[in-house]
Amino acid sequence: MTALMWLIPLAMLLGVVGVSAFFWTVKTGQYEDTKGDASRFLYSEDRPIVDEDSF
Repeated sequence: MTALMWLIPLAMLLGVVGVSAFFWTVKTGQYEDTKGDASRFLYSEDRPIVDEDSF
């Protein structure tokens, strides 16, 4: 029973921290360019790690 007296307020505090972090990310515009992120992921300019001339 004593553990619940510590765990319930701790869980509520972590919930408030999580929700406030979510609202902060929305306020600062972290989710604005979802289509740009998707196209950057699909059309990456990265080169392969293995050199093609070595085989």
